[in-house]
Amino acid sequence: MPSLSADLGFRGLVHQVTDRAVLQRLDRGGVVTYSGFDPSAPSLHVGSLVQLCTLRRLQLAGNPPIALSGGATGMIGDPGGKVSERQLLSAEELASNVEGIRPQLEHFLDFSPSAGAARAVLVDNGDWLGAISMVDFLRDVGKHFTVNQMVAKESVRSRFEREDQGISYTEFSYMLLQAYDFLRLHEDRGCTLQVGGSDQWGNITMGVELVRKVTRDAVHGLTTPLVTKSDGTKFGKTESGTVWLDPARTSPYRLYQFFLQSEDAVVGEHLRLFTFLPRDEIESLDELTATSPARRAAQRALATEVCALVHGRDEASGAERASAALFGEEIATLDEKTLLDVVEEAPSSVVPRSVLDGGEGAGTGWSLVEALVGAGLVRSRSDARRAISQGGVYVNNVRETELERGLTAADLLHDRYVVLRKGRRDYHLVRVE
Repeated sequence: MPSLSADLGFRGLVHQVTDRAVLQRLDRGGVVTYSGFDPSAPSLHVGSLVQLCTLRRLQLAGNPPIALSGGATGMIGDPGGKVSERQLLSAEELASNVEGIRPQLEHFLDFSPSAGAARAVLVDNGDWLGAISMVDFLRDVGKHFTVNQMVAKESVRSRFEREDQGISYTEFSYMLLQAYDFLRLHEDRGCTLQVGGSDQWGNITMGVELVRKVTRDAVHGLTTPLVTKSDGTKFGKTESGTVWLDPARTSPYRLYQFFLQSEDAVVGEHLRLFTFLPRDEIESLDELTATSPARRAAQRALATEVCALVHGRDEASGAERASAALFGEEIATLDEKTLLDVVEEAPSSVVPRSVLDGGEGAGTGWSLVEALVGAGLVRSRSDARRAISQGGVYVNNVRETELERGLTAADLLHDRYVVLRKGRRDYHLVRVE
């Protein structure tokens, strides 16, 4: 069993650290560690997974984690990684969002008494930042930093350098608020380590310095690398939007598909960051990616493990089955919500239920030839007949070779859908109303 520090090194999770000696202290356990989570939405997204997994790794090694929900700082907005001012949320919206992400944090970390000395704690910085007066804050916190220091931080400097966008005093003050969080958690809960993404380095070091100046104690910061796609673009975004951890916003199937579609260039990195698979298994998957990329074994393992981590093994198994059903007759066994998830990206059309009566030649159903033409899967009736004759047409993933085939109510999935397919990847969802 490798030490925690060795495992963190293998997974590439140590990007910056104020003192590498803290890694050995983590091996021994007992290091109270905190990481903050932004409640700007009622759900966390896959961009939060690195910190969630990192806190979980630390807890499993005996280090008690503190998950901080920014009920106060969320009202200000961290300028880090932002090219423009964030839209401010109301206190009511923030409170609702804090409650929304609470069960997600509790899903990853053990807050129960059975965790013993490593028991996780959930805090909201609104409890102390909402209680301190502005005069007290400026006197007790602001006096410890110069504007020169603050302007030098990358999150601020990058905004200054943009001719079309500055930074408000509101967001400029954010780093002081986060620094005060570290001070309070150190004084109140014995926290000695803050963990965050590399874009948080400036904020974290401000907190380390504030604790040192106020208490004369040594505390530390550690950052993990920012995760991007192979082309360097933001991780966790798709054409349809953000990939959320809330199954009501992003279904387990869509989460599974997001990771299944990982490029070969990054799948090894993502296996290290987002799964708890052991080193030898990950390295075996690396080898398969290099020697047999068409098998996509690493992508399947990544998708299954992340889906199980976020939603549980049953949901992960269901997502696997749904993914396989996209190309098999099992599509007829999917529940309605999963069916719509599976064919979400396929073109669709709506036809009246009366077409199933067949029109001319009533009783034969809706001509498959006409259905293919209407769906735009073929250019003409002759193309449709040719595709059917050659065995390239499927109704609900069942191959059809009968030219006179008619679609009837018996073909409807959930009494209203028919999935047409030509070839391997050209799908069309017909909704019958």
